[in-house]
Amino acid sequence: MQPRHTSDDTRRAREFETYVAGAGGRLLHTATLLTAESHGDNPRARRLLTLALARTYACWDRLHGEDPYDHTRQHLATRFARGAWHHHGGLLRSRSRPAGPLAGLTPQERLVLVIRLYEGVDGEQTAALLGLPVERVRTVFNRAMANVLRPAPRPAPPVGGVKAVPS
Repeated sequence: MQPRHTSDDTRRAREFETYVAGAGGRLLHTATLLTAESHGDNPRARRLLTLALARTYACWDRLHGEDPYDHTRQHLATRFARGAWHHHGGLLRSRSRPAGPLAGLTPQERLVLVIRLYEGVDGEQTAALLGLPVERVRTVFNRAMANVLRPAPRPAPPVGGVKAVPS
């Protein structure tokens, strides 16, 4: 009986390694967008992804035809939401300020925007994934898009030959 378990474990490990090799980069990018870290310095995103992948691996044999990517994305989103929303900043606490392209958004806005735009999940599925009403997801998405598309503020023009003092 021992050799069978060993071959099953080896097969499982190989399948999972293949999955991570194919999807790991995209999942890390998703986690990096969620945490609003820069791509070169993203320890919170890496931890978030590691935890989501560990959860996926733990139930790998029970997926039975389910898409492991969807499963991992769900764990990524729920773990981020739990840490960011319910623990008053959980994953968002750090010594440095977020610097990624979505750093100006709230955690909820980032989560909805990343799932909807980057991951391509429709509004109803996003609402189900996050346990929010569809209308709330639409509202958060629209607010996030407005914030992202808003042009960056320009410095004030000099008035009467006096330059503005940078803040």
